[in-house]
Amino acid sequence: MRYILKGLDCANCAAKMENELRRIKGLETVTVNFATRSIEIPQELAAEAQAAVARVEPGVTLVPAQEQKEPEEQDTKESEKKEARRAVFFIGTAALLFAFGTLYNRQLHATPHAWAEYAVLITAYFLVGWPVLARAVSNLARRQFFDESFLMTVATLGALAIHELPEAVAVMLFYAVGDYLQDLAVDRSRRSIAALLDIRPDHANLKLGGEVKVVRPEEVPVGAEIIIKPGERVPLDGEVVEGTSFLDTSALTGEAVPRKVEPGEVVLAGMVNGQGLLTVKVTKNFAESAVSRILQLVEEAGTRKAPTERFITVFARYYTPVVVAAALAVALLPPLFLPGATFSEWLYRSLVLLVISCPCALVVSIPLGYFGGIGGASRQGILVKGANFLDALTALHTVAFDKTGTLTQGTFRVTKVVPYSGFTEEDLLAAAAAAEIYSTHPIALSIRQAYGRPVPDDQVHGYREVPGHGVAAEVQGKLVLVGNDRLLHREGILHEPDVCHMEGTSVYVAIDGTFAGYLIIADELKEDAAQAVARLKELGVQKVVILTGDEESAARRVAEAIGADAYFAELLPQDKVRKVEELMAAFPERRRQKLAFVGDGINDAPVIARADIGVAMGALGSDAAIEAADVVLMDDSPARLAAALEIARCTRRIVTENIVLALGIKAFFFALGILGLAGIWEAVFADVGVTVLAVLNATRTLHYRPRSLS
Repeated sequence: MRYILKGLDCANCAAKMENELRRIKGLETVTVNFATRSIEIPQELAAEAQAAVARVEPGVTLVPAQEQKEPEEQDTKESEKKEARRAVFFIGTAALLFAFGTLYNRQLHATPHAWAEYAVLITAYFLVGWPVLARAVSNLARRQFFDESFLMTVATLGALAIHELPEAVAVMLFYAVGDYLQDLAVDRSRRSIAALLDIRPDHANLKLGGEVKVVRPEEVPVGAEIIIKPGERVPLDGEVVEGTSFLDTSALTGEAVPRKVEPGEVVLAGMVNGQGLLTVKVTKNFAESAVSRILQLVEEAGTRKAPTERFITVFARYYTPVVVAAALAVALLPPLFLPGATFSEWLYRSLVLLVISCPCALVVSIPLGYFGGIGGASRQGILVKGANFLDALTALHTVAFDKTGTLTQGTFRVTKVVPYSGFTEEDLLAAAAAAEIYSTHPIALSIRQAYGRPVPDDQVHGYREVPGHGVAAEVQGKLVLVGNDRLLHREGILHEPDVCHMEGTSVYVAIDGTFAGYLIIADELKEDAAQAVARLKELGVQKVVILTGDEESAARRVAEAIGADAYFAELLPQDKVRKVEELMAAFPERRRQKLAFVGDGINDAPVIARADIGVAMGALGSDAAIEAADVVLMDDSPARLAAALEIARCTRRIVTENIVLALGIKAFFFALGILGLAGIWEAVFADVGVTVLAVLNATRTLHYRPRSLS
């Protein structure tokens, strides 16, 4: 069950909560999603989880996601605005006091009015420092040491003790400013993600007899008819029964060109209607609609962390105690062993090191960078189910494509009907259409469309699908088989050898054990299929192959047209899995190189699940394939895979920049601090300044535009 962490506003706190929650039996792998402020936990462990969260941050409460009502969300936004205004007031007042106190600090220090120095600067100190001090005391009471609040508190109290009042106030003031700017940057990213995900329709116009009633989308049953007015967002997935219009699909697919829809065509929740009035028959309830699926996938993506994120979480846990120990050594050892070294001088240096050492830049910016990458990909119609898969894309070595519906349009049409054994074309088409009555495969749809007449349900019995072969059904008392050549051999149907090697996609039909003939099916290559392969190779993908259950001739034709390196035809689902395993086993550096399989049908689900990165076509792909996939391409365009690879590399590059920036600058100033060449002011930049820079850099991932979609 999904819970919202109400009151969570600190990335470091989120990491601590995660560690605390993982100590609970049954939550060893739980992940706190800071970007959406949520966790997925069993309902029966909610009370125990709440207690664990309270131990880390008493003000945070767990609220079931479905109970997070819109008014509450509005109240939260208002509360956050008030908090922001209050923070600005305190920072502004403290800044004025700090400026006044610093300006007259030296003049007042040696006079009977020295108390004024303390009154002004200590007031400024507490105005901006009390939240940090309160958090440090609270954490100490719960035996939680070595966090940024502890470091800031020790550093500033130490500065006060050696009468460096302006420096103590400066640390707290600029820490507060940095914290405020960091929150602004994080909230900006959150708002960008929220705007991206603000495609949830708020109502549906339900058609009831001659009336239209406005209801919530969740209340509309499958089979009902809804009216979609011009300018409205489509609330549920369905089929157009009346009207013609153009739909803006960019929220789902990233595609800017409006899509024309007419009666009989599918529309998806989240699309925006243009000028026409549409009547749509609902085919899925709201929970299963395209918009719900997208929202769920993007929100859950933050729970699957990249190796870099996991490393930073562990690194921060050990890093802070180490630097505290180093700072303590700097304060105590030189005065004991170096002639002329004074305790006050080296204590000041150790306080500088404490300020420099805060790990906020890494703890905040790395998860934010990955979440921005996932959000940016979503804007382009690419749903990545986790930062780990975004990271895996950067190591892509081989891409294996399914053919039908992935590289080809999947909109088949029957171009030739060849009867045998005394059957007529009419007999052949009628039997094939009846046997395929329950199939959702594009080839089945094309056969029924070619027949052009309805098939009564009561004529068809015992329908079953034979994976990788075809279908079988009893039609008016006769056993009809429809499928590929393997189905004929499997069932022992005698047929002439020459029909096994037809050019194109052939569908064979047998009636009551007699070969009745075959149909030739035409399918067109997708416009961007060849471009997608070329772009993948430009980006460094070593090998592109086709794995298909279709005939060898059809596979060869498509492979030549798109420039694939190899193709493997007439594969059953288990054969595709075996072939993928063979391809992965042949990698020169298996641990560092990845294989992606791209497919759309229910038969592709096993191999999508087996590949290092499973990619599903989302708009027309089967639910099983989408569930098994790690990446979903919402507009069924192969070119989106190259775009996903670009976004993944951009995200990885920005994350790496932040790690180098944060650790490099901190190490540089750490060395200067030990040598006495860096003071509190430099330390503030090394901590607060670097954090703000890293967070701003991380937000670039949200707005990256891949070249592959230019």
